[in-house]
Amino acid sequence: MKKAPPDAELNWAYFIDVDGTLIEIAETPSGVLVDAALVELIEQLSRACGGALALVSGRSIANLDGLIGCPHLPMAGLHGLERRDAEGHRTTLATALDAKEAIKMALVPVLERHPDLLLEDKGLTLALHYRSAPTLAAYVHRLMARLVHIGGDGLELQHGKRVVEIKPAGINKGSAIDAYLAEPPFFARRPVFIGDDLNDEHGFAAVNRRDGISVKVGKGASCARFRLPDVQTVRRWLGSSLC
Repeated sequence: MKKAPPDAELNWAYFIDVDGTLIEIAETPSGVLVDAALVELIEQLSRACGGALALVSGRSIANLDGLIGCPHLPMAGLHGLERRDAEGHRTTLATALDAKEAIKMALVPVLERHPDLLLEDKGLTLALHYRSAPTLAAYVHRLMARLVHIGGDGLELQHGKRVVEIKPAGINKGSAIDAYLAEPPFFARRPVFIGDDLNDEHGFAAVNRRDGISVKVGKGASCARFRLPDVQTVRRWLGSSLC
């Protein structure tokens, strides 16, 4: 059993996943609830650590802004495909949109046959959720593994909790964290990354390489060095640095 992380410190650089880490996972991506206490915690911690806090999510930045607000906050969306830095400058990496559209068209008859599956078009990526149809898990994984090859070497699969996503290859939460750590106010700070899912493993590995604090939320094998049991414990641990 991995131990809890050490007491949070305000001189660290914080990188935090959202779904399953700061908020509970919902049946659908649009069904999550963001409470005022969470927004206040994010705002307070960001100010206290000199702005060295970024949300690093599979959601798009536009979606995060709509959920949480905080338009000044650094955010990496779509697993690092888009990134807003501490100065508010935004970068979006190129993606194979033609291949994505071809995959989306190929999924139309699948969704007609299996209406409990949910296709989430994030603009640069496609995520097929089977949370409402867990018995289709093996089918979804086989299907997406076949469809990803439409993009040749330019696309890859990203597995998550009852979701399989097709995204551009070589970009992930770890590369987004590395980019932040080359810039102020993150530069030269000890990095912290907190996440709960398979798509967070790249982030854990990135902070491990820098002797950082990698924190897995919940159960499951992980390269993270520390563990917290649930969302509420994550919030309490973050909030303890403000006391």
